[in-house]
Amino acid sequence: MTATPPHAHPYIPNSAPAVRRAMLKAVGTDSVEDFYADIPASLRLHRPLNLPAPLRSEAGLVRHLEELLAGGRSTRDTLSFLGAGCYPHHVPAVVDEVVNRSEFLTAYAGEPYEDHGRFQAMWEYQSLMAELLAAEVVNVPVYDGFQAAGTALRMAGRVTGRRRLLAVSDTAPEQLSKVTDYVRPEHEVTVLPPRADGRADLDAVRAELAAGDVAAVWAQAPAYSGLVDEGLPDLAELAHEAGALYVVGCNPLTLGVLAPPADYGADIACGDIQPLGVHMSYGGGNAGFLATQDVEQLVAEFPTRLFGLVPTSVEGEYGFGDVAFERTSFALREEGREWVGTASALHGIGAGVYLALMGPHGMREIGETVLAHTAYAKRRLAEVPGVEVPQADAVHFADFPVRFTGSRTAVEVNAALLEHGIFGGALRPERGPHEALFCVTETHTTADIDRLADTLKGIP
Repeated sequence: MTATPPHAHPYIPNSAPAVRRAMLKAVGTDSVEDFYADIPASLRLHRPLNLPAPLRSEAGLVRHLEELLAGGRSTRDTLSFLGAGCYPHHVPAVVDEVVNRSEFLTAYAGEPYEDHGRFQAMWEYQSLMAELLAAEVVNVPVYDGFQAAGTALRMAGRVTGRRRLLAVSDTAPEQLSKVTDYVRPEHEVTVLPPRADGRADLDAVRAELAAGDVAAVWAQAPAYSGLVDEGLPDLAELAHEAGALYVVGCNPLTLGVLAPPADYGADIACGDIQPLGVHMSYGGGNAGFLATQDVEQLVAEFPTRLFGLVPTSVEGEYGFGDVAFERTSFALREEGREWVGTASALHGIGAGVYLALMGPHGMREIGETVLAHTAYAKRRLAEVPGVEVPQADAVHFADFPVRFTGSRTAVEVNAALLEHGIFGGALRPERGPHEALFCVTETHTTADIDRLADTLKGIP
């Protein structure tokens, strides 16, 4: 591929060749390549990227993007049973109305004297999440639930001074990969596969804890498979007896019907707020939360921003701002516990609106609906010839595994479902070619589930 001749990009003024030459001369170099001299040659590409020719006009760019988008199919026009971490929940119109207000949508940073509304909105979000989680301290959201899990585990390592982390639940491979990368080199993750019934192997956990070097036992509630593990309280007891912390990743939408992690011994709860009023967005729309009790040793290890409420010099008036700002990398820079930059604050504001709108009764109602739909879907699919539902007698929330016992793989079944206007389950290659993870939420109806079952019956 030949290099693209120099030109002025219509949206990047400094790309004009004359301007580029002047900028390079000002910093004392002849080429942009000089800026990358410290990167070893073995890591350099040494050729132009294999990209199509640039589109020179806005009209051409718009047409090109519209053609690309027209070839896609969204979960709005296709019946979808995809979940596995990014869920199709209903987002009330008032949530979009609030987060699209300019003072929230365009706000990036700021201090209490210039950003009162956003800081108060984040404080309200933290307060609502704390009530939901039976916790006392909740952070301003980080990028996603994966990062929140990695941060929670690093916090546990700093508190205990230990190195090893035990992953004891069925965990998404992508999450396990990111967390493992995020916590190294200070910590290493030991994965203890769950038992055949999907629950944590308490005997294996006990044996690993005997070494005395475990910083945290890390469990999921529910597990990646959607399983609700009845042994979660036992894990807390084992962890604490061995001097380790108990970290639980949870789906916050379950907490209207399931006990919050703090109630069964979790020292740190973490997770993703995507189910709380955040749209699915090309697999994204994520923001991560951390929650603990107001224990000085734990709060001191939060690397993320915390907003608090304090009285002002005017009686009856209050202000909202950072709590213990000196903990953060904003204050400590390279000495910070972790680097904290742009957070997913807008999603936090949306989640706060969602929680305020739902209230305790609404959260209970939606949780009961999801549990009922999940149980119905498991029962209906188990009736389909060639379909097996592992852990059929266990309680699942939203996600549940399905195994195809015939000759067709999960990929082939999904392809056949797509021909009927249905997105099938998320593939689980680590479990073999015949297993997938299906998902139902409050947005599905019994008619939707019946349609899936009937369609599967017609796939040979």
